[in-house]
Amino acid sequence: MESTQLQMSNKKGTAPLHNSAASPQAGQAVPNPSLQQLKTPISQSPAPTNHAHRHGPMSTPSPQMPQSPDPVHDLPHELLQAGWRQFWSKREQRNYYFNKFTQQSLWEMPTLGDRGTSRHDPLGIQTDHSGAHPHPGLPSPLVMMQRKHSIEESPVSPTIKMNDLKGPFWDFTVNTNAIIFERYPSRLPPPHNDIEQLRSNLVKELRSRYNELCQQREGIRAPKESFNRWLLERKVIDKGCDPMLPSNCSPEVSPSMKREIMSDIPIRLHRPKMFMEAKKLLYNYAEAAKKLIESRRATPESRKIIKWNVDEMFRWLRTGPNCTIDEFMKRLAHLKEQCGPHLSAAVSSSVEGICTKMYHMSCEIVKKLRDKHWELLKEHQIEEPKPFTRPPQDKKMPCYAVFAIVPSPRLPSVDIHEEGPTTCLRYNGEMMKINTAYLRKLELLYRLHATDDRLRYNFLPRVWCLLRRYQTLFGVGPYEGNGFHGALPLNVFEALNKNFGVTFECFASPLNCYFKQFCSVFADTDCYFGSRGPLLDFHPVSGSFEANPPFGEELMEAMVAHFERLLANTTDPLSFIVFVPEWRNPPTAALVNMEQSRFKRRQEIVLAYEHEYRSGRQHSCSVEEMNYRAVHGTAIFFLQNEAGHQRWTPTDEKIQILMEAYRPSEGKEGPPRRKLASEWPEVNRRQPPTESPTYRPGAQKRSMDSETDSDPPAKKRAREWSRTGDNGDPPPRRNVRDDGPLASPLGGYISEKDRTSNDQRTQDGNHTDKFHGDHPSSSRPGTARIVK
Repeated sequence: MESTQLQMSNKKGTAPLHNSAASPQAGQAVPNPSLQQLKTPISQSPAPTNHAHRHGPMSTPSPQMPQSPDPVHDLPHELLQAGWRQFWSKREQRNYYFNKFTQQSLWEMPTLGDRGTSRHDPLGIQTDHSGAHPHPGLPSPLVMMQRKHSIEESPVSPTIKMNDLKGPFWDFTVNTNAIIFERYPSRLPPPHNDIEQLRSNLVKELRSRYNELCQQREGIRAPKESFNRWLLERKVIDKGCDPMLPSNCSPEVSPSMKREIMSDIPIRLHRPKMFMEAKKLLYNYAEAAKKLIESRRATPESRKIIKWNVDEMFRWLRTGPNCTIDEFMKRLAHLKEQCGPHLSAAVSSSVEGICTKMYHMSCEIVKKLRDKHWELLKEHQIEEPKPFTRPPQDKKMPCYAVFAIVPSPRLPSVDIHEEGPTTCLRYNGEMMKINTAYLRKLELLYRLHATDDRLRYNFLPRVWCLLRRYQTLFGVGPYEGNGFHGALPLNVFEALNKNFGVTFECFASPLNCYFKQFCSVFADTDCYFGSRGPLLDFHPVSGSFEANPPFGEELMEAMVAHFERLLANTTDPLSFIVFVPEWRNPPTAALVNMEQSRFKRRQEIVLAYEHEYRSGRQHSCSVEEMNYRAVHGTAIFFLQNEAGHQRWTPTDEKIQILMEAYRPSEGKEGPPRRKLASEWPEVNRRQPPTESPTYRPGAQKRSMDSETDSDPPAKKRAREWSRTGDNGDPPPRRNVRDDGPLASPLGGYISEKDRTSNDQRTQDGNHTDKFHGDHPSSSRPGTARIVK
């Protein structure tokens, strides 16, 4: 009976009516009516405005089209290739068409001649639009019939208030004065949650493998933070396709990794605190050096020299009287100076093998990640773009965030919940935490820069990818990698902006940035939050910039060379204010190059313990752990060309304001602020003699354990408290009785043994030992702090 009615209706040219009156569900796709057999349209009343409208028992059923096995793709092949799909609107009770590449929604089916924007040419530069509309004076029907999104489809508020742009840790009201030439878009694949989780697991295995290689081949543990510094040093010269791991470097042997491993051979040395600890350290080094030279291939001359020095040291330890810690350290420095070159020659090939093995494993991981990433994107019909064939236009414009030319698919959902002031994002059983205030900051950056996701469906997944990427970079330890992500205090940023016109950070990230324009290490995950990409790929011609680089020697040296090239190639106002550690024993190449630069306009020094840095985990730590005192001096350089110097002159008044902003804040729970050197009375100003062999400018103890903020805050506060008195002055000297031991400030007396191990130290607690920090082959401990 039904088939007979269908045939009769077809003969009359009318469309069949369905018996069911229920409307399709939201998002349900139906076939295109224009592709069916030509039928006489049925007059319809206006679509109801209420989404929940339900027909009565006598109402006319809503028209529906026959279902097909795949209604979403029931479109011409040309439209499918252009990214168009067909869906059902619950609000308007009719079909609409959505382009997954351009995010465009239309009520009417696009014409077959309009293929939409190409995936390889999103700006339409290479597309001929002359034949798109035969009457250019008339508006396009597609523009007139664009579909408006429902309010309920937007997950967050659609407006941004000016009060929100200036928060407790940021100021996004500052517009940039940086000018650049047009540049290529990024061809990196967009981040995906599954890929970032895979990257985290592979990098964790690579770190573990590095520690195993050091233990198996050299009998030592991997040097602290050396893996992170290896990533820094490799990315300076890397030309590979991965944003984190090196895959195309020459040479393959990393000078940074080799230097740090050889510095810990035969054992890792440290500054002892007790008499017996110093004696044991000297004995262990001599014993390890003897075993190492006997188990390796070495020349007879090397074996003879090491054996003679070790036997002499054992004889002195057996017969020598009680000595001070300084005497033991001098003996140890002499032994290292005599045996170090011969030990290095014996283990050089083995250490180079570790570096080469690490590089090759990194290349394998990069290839695995790349293949898996593009395999996942091809499932969403996203192909890898071809290399660009023409150079960008030679046109100046305000700097803009990195544009990702590869479209991003709809990312998997991420669960979110709050735990007090912390927000937790969970994906596939892995949870990332961030302070709620910083999540709000990321939302503002995303709304300002993410042009491909106006409805912010991918916001939370991209935040999860961002947190996962930086956590992978830092490491697995609770305090590991904190120093690689530190930042200047907020007051310093305000002073730089008001007095020197600074609007741009050269080393930052979406998590620790103060301005909305910055350079960061990861262009793929950070571009949606306003990143301009890595600094060495950024070429401004005008503007005022702040640079607080990671404390890696190779990176700082490359930064200085990059700045000098930029200053020499432009006549527009250009200024760089650079903050680097004041390492003088020996001085770093970056420090020497900036002091000798023809663009240096001024140089200032901030003494150790008289200024602060913001923690690298400020986005997830507590308020008490937010700031920490710098244990080394900081050198401030003003590199400017002639026009930049005239516009942003570093006058004495401006420098004084900057130094006042650098003063540490006095917290209620922490120790009182130590007075600046200029505030001390003349009687309390104690300066060590410059001719003393233990004198080091700036009291900079360059040891890995002291130059990072890896210590718990309680230990730092206790250490800082011991350096100051109740009124902020240096602590008074201990009372010494003429006829007895030292009087302890806590009651009782200090024994002669403790007096030997404690009172014989120098005033600043530092030494010029060649085995500790200042040896050319040793690691630079301050490199454990990244701003990027």
